[in-house]
Amino acid sequence: MDLSIENIINQKLDAVFKALNLDTKFAFAKASDRPDLSDFQCNGALALAKSERKNPREIASLIAAELEKDSDFAKVSIDGPGFINLTLSNAFLGNIIDQAAADERFGCGQTSARKKVVMDFGGPNVAKALHVGHLRSAVVGESIRRIEQFIGNEVISDVHFGDWGTPMGMILSEVIRQDGDLSKIESYDINQISAFYKQANIRCKEDESAKEQARLLTTKIQDKVPEYYQAWQHLRKVSIDAVKKNYDELDAHFDLWLGESDAHDASFEIVKIAKDKGMSEVDDGATIIRLEEKNNQQRPPVILVKSDGGFAYQVTDIATIKMRYDDLKADEIIYVVDKRQSLHFEQVFEVSEKLGIAPNVKFMHIGFGTVNGADGKPFKTRDGGVMNLEDLIQLSKDKVRESLPKAGEVEGYGEAEIEKMVSQIAMAAIKFQDLKNNIGSGYIFELEDFAKFEGKTGPYIQYAVARINSIIRKAATAGISEGSVIISNKEERDLALKIAQFGNTVMRAHSEHEPSIISDYVYTLAQCFSSFYNVSSIMNAESAELASSRLKLAKLVRDILVQLLYLLGIEAPEVMLKAAP
Repeated sequence: MDLSIENIINQKLDAVFKALNLDTKFAFAKASDRPDLSDFQCNGALALAKSERKNPREIASLIAAELEKDSDFAKVSIDGPGFINLTLSNAFLGNIIDQAAADERFGCGQTSARKKVVMDFGGPNVAKALHVGHLRSAVVGESIRRIEQFIGNEVISDVHFGDWGTPMGMILSEVIRQDGDLSKIESYDINQISAFYKQANIRCKEDESAKEQARLLTTKIQDKVPEYYQAWQHLRKVSIDAVKKNYDELDAHFDLWLGESDAHDASFEIVKIAKDKGMSEVDDGATIIRLEEKNNQQRPPVILVKSDGGFAYQVTDIATIKMRYDDLKADEIIYVVDKRQSLHFEQVFEVSEKLGIAPNVKFMHIGFGTVNGADGKPFKTRDGGVMNLEDLIQLSKDKVRESLPKAGEVEGYGEAEIEKMVSQIAMAAIKFQDLKNNIGSGYIFELEDFAKFEGKTGPYIQYAVARINSIIRKAATAGISEGSVIISNKEERDLALKIAQFGNTVMRAHSEHEPSIISDYVYTLAQCFSSFYNVSSIMNAESAELASSRLKLAKLVRDILVQLLYLLGIEAPEVMLKAAP
């Protein structure tokens, strides 16, 4: 069921334009620039003036005369050079809201062409803890994944683990240097493995022989020499187990835990295809594909095989595209990765298209900006290092915990219940602060402000849901039940109009791949409900019918807020507690 109010109005306009033999591509409305004059406006008459060779007000008058016959419009008027103002009737608006309340999707339609979408977000690496730079990939990627699913696409998400390059050989080389062999490696946990990697990284920068040893061991891993391959498998397993805990905390879902290693065999195929098509060449020992100039600028070549014989990471990504087409039958592949990788994806997509390995598949790189500190630079720890994601989450929980009562201070809320609420609110604070910003822009992580219960924050929306839950419980105790929606005042009308924007908002967030559109809407909807409830009492309504109508509005807003928070990857607690002042 598609109850998008814009779509309904556009269908009405389309019918009128057809009846008047006017070009229907101009038969659409938008929210009014002057909400004090009307709900929507149609500017089609101005666009038609030239082709129709008529004054736009004359054309607007013809259109308005037809629309006035429709009782769903309370008022149709013409303003300025030919703007058509449309005001909906309260009865029509109430009926739309009644239908939305009866629909499990609240009147939001679905895509007419269901696609299989493979999403690549996450990007963790073996032996490295997730850091603040991984936050946006997980939060933005998970939100887009949920939006894709909600509008009707089949989504397969892949973490794309970095597990197959020279760092693997570096770790094993350092273990051997310290232990003499690899016999102890399966006893090492993620912290110990990370320490080995840090030491190896320093050593390889200072010692060319150490670097060469790491390269040789990497080759042995990739050739699956048993001793080294088994040690690598342990590195990979321990690393995956560690990052899964972080992703579980963020409630980021991955269907596949494949890595660069899984594309190793397919990389040979890519090299062969490129050679057979005459696209590759050998330059200084490396196998490359040259790209044409773009915007009068020379672009770097795509490296398939490095001069040392190892695969470059670009060929791994190209091979992964082939696998996603061959094995997963992808119609679309979306990468949610730092926008600083835009050139890499431009090259990978172009070569994939030229090789013909994924015909008719749409490629998309959604590049995000950085999470910054107060200085506007990427967020760091106090000692200047990159902050681990786990530490950032803990900082957020500690901040939220200051605002909540202690365990046992509120009846029924012991330590487990309080800590669950702390986690829910902290995650909402982190995610909403991220998702209220345009994806392509960086933002400043404000620890002091982001967890507040007022303002444009995640906890504010959660608190709005909890407040409505309390209202609903009180209404149930008073014996009030839901009834048909009646529009009796301005605040009810404003709320109904805002509710009616739900479907269009979600579809726009999908088409633009921009969760901030949902963040803006969920915040204004919560504000609109607050204005409504301040003057539209349920318990002391002027009549039983109005009480039942307002209860339905309250429940519908609650359900839509919960759905929108879910699309942002945020849970909505049933109850929100605050520490005593």
